[in-house]
Order: sequence, then structure tokens, then C-alpha cells
Amino acid sequence: MLTPSIHTTYLKEVLLDFGKIHIYNNFMLAEINEEIVLDMEKCAQIVNISEIYFRHKNFAYITLRRNSYSVDPIIYLEVSHIKNLKAFAIVSSKETDYYNIKIEKHFLQKPLEIFQTVPEAIAWVETIL
Repeated sequence: MLTPSIHTTYLKEVLLDFGKIHIYNNFMLAEINEEIVLDMEKCAQIVNISEIYFRHKNFAYITLRRNSYSVDPIIYLEVSHIKNLKAFAIVSSKETDYYNIKIEKHFLQKPLEIFQTVPEAIAWVETIL
């Protein structure tokens, strides 16, 4: 859990069998477990969580890539259809993630950026929202 900023309120942690999602007032922060393949089935679970907490408001998705896991880029095509999802941030210091984002940006039709720290990602998300 983060130390909340003046604009950030922590609401809840949702545990999944492949990771956990921290719900804040205007974004989700995902921590996916080691060696997971984030596919359409797992993505659907995350989308369902977003519909529960952000059904009638704009939000952002921040993923903390502390662990090594892979993402099926096809999920970005599906996620692009979520109208109230306004930004997608990746937090990682791994060099491979900086290369991967170039590929991921081709699939996601939303603002997508990568950051070294969670506070940097939150600051960017707040400028979009």
C-alpha cells in the first residue's frame, strides 16, 4: 500500500489467485505474481474489478512490474474498449520493460507510459484524469 497523497485515497485490496489489486479513489494498482501469463481470462477478472469500483467514473490502471510475468498483448485490444479507462501506467526499473512498452503501445489505444516509481506514475495519471 502507498502513502496516500492529497489526491489519493486508498480504498481496498482485492486478492486474486494471480496477484493483488489495490483500489484507490481514481486508479487501480496491480501487482501480478511471478511467472504468470496475464491472458484474457485473468484480464477479465481485473476488468470486472474495475467495473465494481469505477463503473461511473474515469480511472487509470497502474501495474507494478516488480515480478517477472508475461502479458498477452491481445488483452490491450480488449482493454482499449473500456471507455472510462483514461490512462495505463507501468512501473518498472527493468530494461526489458522499456523495450516491451514499445510493442505494447501498438496494441493499447490509451495513453501508456512507463515510470521508475509509483509516485511518478500517480503524478502522471492525475494529469490525465
